[in-house]
Order: sequence, then structure tokens, then C-alpha cells
Amino acid sequence: MTSRFQFTIHATDGKARTGEVAMRRGTIRTPAFMPVGTAATVKAMKPADVRASGADIILGNTYHLMLRPTAERVARLGGLHAFMGWERPILTDSGGYQVMSLSELTKRDETGVEFKSHLDGTRHLMSPERSMEIQRLLGSDIVMAFDELVPTTSTKDVQAAAMARSMRWAKRSREAFLGGGAHADNAAQFGIQQGALDEELRGQSAAALTEIGFDGYAIGGLAVGEGQAAMFGCLDFAPGQLPADQPRYLMGVGKPDDIVGAVERGVDMFDCVLPTRSGRTGQAFTRTGPINIRNAKFAEDRGPIDPECGCPVCATWERAYLHHLVRAGEILGAMLMTEHNLYFYQALMIDLRGAIATGTLNAFASGFRARYAGAKESDA
Repeated sequence: MTSRFQFTIHATDGKARTGEVAMRRGTIRTPAFMPVGTAATVKAMKPADVRASGADIILGNTYHLMLRPTAERVARLGGLHAFMGWERPILTDSGGYQVMSLSELTKRDETGVEFKSHLDGTRHLMSPERSMEIQRLLGSDIVMAFDELVPTTSTKDVQAAAMARSMRWAKRSREAFLGGGAHADNAAQFGIQQGALDEELRGQSAAALTEIGFDGYAIGGLAVGEGQAAMFGCLDFAPGQLPADQPRYLMGVGKPDDIVGAVERGVDMFDCVLPTRSGRTGQAFTRTGPINIRNAKFAEDRGPIDPECGCPVCATWERAYLHHLVRAGEILGAMLMTEHNLYFYQALMIDLRGAIATGTLNAFASGFRARYAGAKESDA
């Protein structure tokens, strides 16, 4: 049987690495991009089409699934994989970010976070133990520790307190995960580094997580409005503070040029709603930058979204047709735009893996940035 969790690095180029994570439900090629399946679906996509785009793993959301249809119901129906028809690995986030950003907080203390659902106002408690229980009921392959997120604009004292609490919650998360019986024998768990943009706090967080011991490590608390320059400044040191022989996952990132820069700095895994959300709102990603297919100039454009793209959408439909679908509010427009965007993201990961393997990452990244930044502002 395939190992529960085994990370192998095949090649490096500077700080960047390419390799694979072997799990019982399949192998994850790294660097990897995980499409987001918030509520047991990658929006506007069938699971088989998500897989055909090149995705090895998807992300599910603990907060949303605990509220609807509930983790207990998913468990009774055979677990998240069977429920949604996705047979490969699933990573579930801990719910911490959504608890802080979407719900009405009523109390936050050492126990956890009490909050009101954004759906119906019902009260819930999310603690490290409850988050691990939900992820176990869902049947997650990669379980995330529960943490506390504060804005990067908070004072250092606030950031330090939140980081310290996150580390105490990480220890409780680890204990609850390991006490989860058979699920823990077949799943992996990642700890989440916190500390905002502060190198000292990030270092303390990394040391605490490493002492606890996880299968992989996430870099949390970024992509929350600090800007690319600040994010990259943090990534210049944060990945290197984490164990070199285990995967590093940058949560919630991001734009294609964000991903390229983060890979250069040693990150292995990514997730973001951007390709699917953008697809539903008429934005398509191309090798020369994003375009807004709603723009009038595409009304009679006979070309594909991206002439260099090999996805089924670009091989079949013209920009003019997609422009019509999106402007008319047709469901097919959201489906086709999302499909193209997911293919674009997975093609970028293939290119990054190939460039690292051949020692040409610097040339690839420089060329990508030069072309991608060349898009006219009116197209974005």
C-alpha cells in the first residue's frame, strides 16, 4: 500500500524544489496548485474535469461544511470523497480564517472561538479539538491545525499573542489528530506558521511547530491585503525557517505572478479561489496577463482566450462566443471560463516543475513576468 504520507524532492533550483507527495489516494506533484472546493464542489466544474485540468488534490472548507450540510451528515453519507465524487487527496483547512472573517464573533479565548453562523445566526464553538473532529468526519487526507489569524497591521504585541496562542492550539490540534484512531493512520496533518510579517515571530512559530512535529508546514497569515512586495519580503525568510525535508504550503495564494515568486522562494503548495471566482465573473488568465471577456472589443473576436493554451475551451470556442455567454449571464459561460482558468493554473505548475527540474527557473520566471506584466490595464 502507498505510504500514508511521503515527501520526496526530485530536484532543486536555488530555493525552489520539485518533487512529489505520495499518499494512499494518489501522488501530488509539487509545486502543486489546489483548486478550492469550498462547499464540496469546485464551483462550475465536475470532478472529472477538475482532474483533467491536471489537479492532483483539491481543498475543502471545514467552516462551510460544518454549517451545511454538516460534517456529521457527510460522514453518514460515506465521507467527503464519496459525497462529491472526488477520489484523489483532499486537504481541508481548519476553518479558522472563515470563523474570523465571515462569522459574527461572540467570544475568543483559550478554549476556542464562539461565533454566529453567517447563514442562520446559530451559535457554534470552534476549538482545536472540534476542528480536528470535523476534518476527521469529512475524511480529510491532509488536516490543517487550528490557528488564530490577526491582521498584519496589528501591533507586534497583538501579533505575538496570537502567534503564541496559535502554537498552543497547534499542540492541542496535534494531540486531537493523533487521538483520532484509524483516520490518523491514513491521513497527514500540517501545522501553520504565524507571526505576520515579523521575522522574529515567524522564527519562534516555526521552532514551536517543529518541536510539536507535523507532516508538513503551512505559511499562514499572508495574502490578506499586505501587498505582493510585503508578502515576498516575508517569504524571503519564512520558508527557510521551516523543515527543508517536508512540504511548505502557502495558504490562500494566489495570482499567477504571486505563485511564481513564491516557488522561487521555496514554497511547494498553493490554493486560491481566484481561478474559479474570476471565471464566474468574466476574467480569464492568459500568458500575457488577465483579460475581461466582457470587454466590448471581444464581441467579434474569432480567436481563443489564449492562443498558446491547449485546454478544451481554447481548442473549441472563440472569445466572441464566450463574450456573448458571459454578457448574457449564461451558466455555460461561467463553466467554460472556469475550466480554462484551472487549465491555465495547472499548466503554470507544469512549467514551473519542468523549469526547476532542468535548472532554468530563473529564465522561465523572468520571461513569465515580462510577458504577464505586459497586459494592458484595460484588459484586466
